[in-house]
Amino acid sequence: MQQLQALRKVEKFKLRKEVPRTMASKKQDREARIEDLPGIGAATAEKLRLAGFDNLMSIAVATPGEIIDAAGITEATARKAIRAARDNLEMGFQSGIDLMKKREGIEKISTGSKNFDTLLAGGVETGAITECFGPYGSGKTQIAHLLAVQTIAKDPEAVAVYIDTENTFRPNRIKQFAEAISVDPEKVLQNIKVARAFNSDHQMLLAEKAEELIKQGLKVKLIVVDSLTAHFRAEFVGRGTLAERQQKLNKHMHTLSKLADMHNLAVYVTNQVMAKPDMFFGDPTEAIGGHIVAHNSTYRIYLRRGKKGTRVAKLVDAPDLADDECIFKITEKGIEDA
Repeated sequence: MQQLQALRKVEKFKLRKEVPRTMASKKQDREARIEDLPGIGAATAEKLRLAGFDNLMSIAVATPGEIIDAAGITEATARKAIRAARDNLEMGFQSGIDLMKKREGIEKISTGSKNFDTLLAGGVETGAITECFGPYGSGKTQIAHLLAVQTIAKDPEAVAVYIDTENTFRPNRIKQFAEAISVDPEKVLQNIKVARAFNSDHQMLLAEKAEELIKQGLKVKLIVVDSLTAHFRAEFVGRGTLAERQQKLNKHMHTLSKLADMHNLAVYVTNQVMAKPDMFFGDPTEAIGGHIVAHNSTYRIYLRRGKKGTRVAKLVDAPDLADDECIFKITEKGIEDA
């Protein structure tokens, strides 16, 4: 009898402990809903979801202007909602140890060339934007095709998104690269989602739609934009339009950077170049997009033609790598060491 009473007491104690935990769990689930943010009702939440803001993280990293455009609310309400979302997610400072653990999940996509991979400490990095700029024929698009193949060869479930602005995507080149490394070409082509961008606004929209593919359950590991600045360069002519062009370009790259960071995917962009007319000595080649593109790119690689059909890749900017260069050649099978 005494044992039975003792057992009942233990069960009551367990029940008392479990109830608060269950209530706390329900409270967390409730706080994770968009409707619980200040000033956001059911109708406003639905507008936000239709615009792509379907979780607290997407709202927390958005600007007030984006929330205002999506939901039609006041700036004060948008700022309150963003602040509440950030507080709920505890988006504050992290220790270096925490960031080091986070970076353990970073992956590298091989280029197929040992020299090129060594230049990038293992390959093109996920969670970052890698920019390749150089004159026509320097190999920018060839690398884009190869990275798409290598991404799917590494993980058959992976998907590569290819935003084509200059009509340079060629399925037969994908087939050649895939066959060279003994991967099923049809499987690779099936897992590459290609979209042709016809102007800068369409290009920006396609970058945002890439997130919809992720929400649909596709394992997107690479986004290619080839090329980044072609439409911006053609549509915004003259110094009078420079400020507007740079603002749009900055917004576009912020979208790509957010996708890379939130979903741990690699972003590879190609960029056009121009010759500086005031440069009398040295290489006058300079990338289009100015400081906006330079600051938003994590890794910057300058490509140029070398001797005897080779290409030279020079790493000109990286947060954790020294400036260096390598020589490679482009063949029917892909990129090989020269």
